[in-house]
Amino acid sequence: MMLCECKTGVKTMKISIKDLLDAGIHFGHRKNRWNPKMSEYIFGHRNGIHIIDLQKTVVFFNQALQVIKEYASEGKNVLFIGTKRQASEIIEKYAIECNQYFINKRWLGGMLTNWDTIQNSIKRLKKIEDILENKITSYTKKEVLRFENFAQKLNKALGGIKNMDGKPDILFIIDTNKEILAVKEANKIGIPIVAVIDSNSNPEGIDYPIPGNDDAIRSIEYYCSAVSETIKSISQDKKNNLKSQNDN
Repeated sequence: MMLCECKTGVKTMKISIKDLLDAGIHFGHRKNRWNPKMSEYIFGHRNGIHIIDLQKTVVFFNQALQVIKEYASEGKNVLFIGTKRQASEIIEKYAIECNQYFINKRWLGGMLTNWDTIQNSIKRLKKIEDILENKITSYTKKEVLRFENFAQKLNKALGGIKNMDGKPDILFIIDTNKEILAVKEANKIGIPIVAVIDSNSNPEGIDYPIPGNDDAIRSIEYYCSAVSETIKSISQDKKNNLKSQNDN
């Protein structure tokens, strides 16, 4: 994975087949677990396991990163989503690194389609955190404990989006089978989706698919790192441009 400079002067990630092989992204699921809708992304099979066509993955992954770059350069909200056990910490780490947002524990139904309710929950969370942070003494120990438990519960569900200004503009999803509710809600209200699709996934409804393994930790880390680095490169480019203008 390299940073290359495009005509606009903004650095963008370039994915190579060697990178994908090293990350184990070519390994799909067992043949009897595949989704036939993924046939165009499958190269073949080995020892009963589908092998994903990395020549296609390279093209689709680079296209997806280009889209992420365009959204980030316009200051849009990118929401990282991955609630499966092996993805949870990685999703949080790389979303935070690039100052974006994440859902990594559980997708609450209506998180996109019932945004007003979610916003009200976030307001309640911030109010309670303010009470706890400022140690307001008008509450009993029992009440404070209840506030702490409530804040912990809400932070688990909404902590990754509590500072997001408005709805996300684009989603980046690991495992569309696991996050099918997020896919359906985004499709319903027209939010575009960048997502990793494994051999058992349904590619329908995914605007910018990335064919590849969505279970291995090193694969998940590779995807998230590439997206995060792409977004960070935009921020760095803006800082460099601003510094250059100030120097002049």
